[in-house]
Amino acid sequence: MTSRASHGATGAAIAASLRNAILAGTYAPGERIRQDELADLHGASRLPVRDALRMLESEGLVNLVANTGAWVARISMDECEEMYRMRERLEPLLLSMNVPRLSADDADGLERLAEAMENSTDVERFLRLDREFHLSCLQAIETSVLGSTVLNLWNRTQQYRRAATRLFYLEDDRSVHYDHHLIVNAIRLSDADEAEQVLARHIRRSRLELARHPEVFK
Repeated sequence: MTSRASHGATGAAIAASLRNAILAGTYAPGERIRQDELADLHGASRLPVRDALRMLESEGLVNLVANTGAWVARISMDECEEMYRMRERLEPLLLSMNVPRLSADDADGLERLAEAMENSTDVERFLRLDREFHLSCLQAIETSVLGSTVLNLWNRTQQYRRAATRLFYLEDDRSVHYDHHLIVNAIRLSDADEAEQVLARHIRRSRLELARHPEVFK
């Protein structure tokens, strides 16, 4: 039992590390994941590595091929659009459910993140801050399905959003920043309907921007 528990904990730790590396762009979509290298990196046997890969496969971040190996999952442009359309419906709903539980201190923290994004000239920093901004709005309440579904959609599209953002980040379009400030203001006013509507438009704009860059899916 102790050995199984130990393998389980090690597998979870490896999964967390690999998940972070995939989301950070250390591994590209379609890149092979070498199990022996992962085992060496974490000082682990192959068993917890396989457990970790199965965990990430269940999240849609890794593809496993029996007797062949593991690869970072790829998604097509059509799949990405479908996931964004799901986010367009589900994430605003989740935000509206959270708004009544978000405090003035929460709004202050979100405003600082919005201002930091507005002043950033680094794409990776912007992406980190943007993820923190949006996901921190969604954690004031516990949900049985909705929260994990939204997080999964974020994670599965992260690599493609990064690639597209690099292409249009320096364009003189301030709409993303205006949206962030509007969301903060709606939270300050405890206006769940307004927050929901602004976020839906915000995600729709991202979806349309991604559609302008089919090259990131090749």
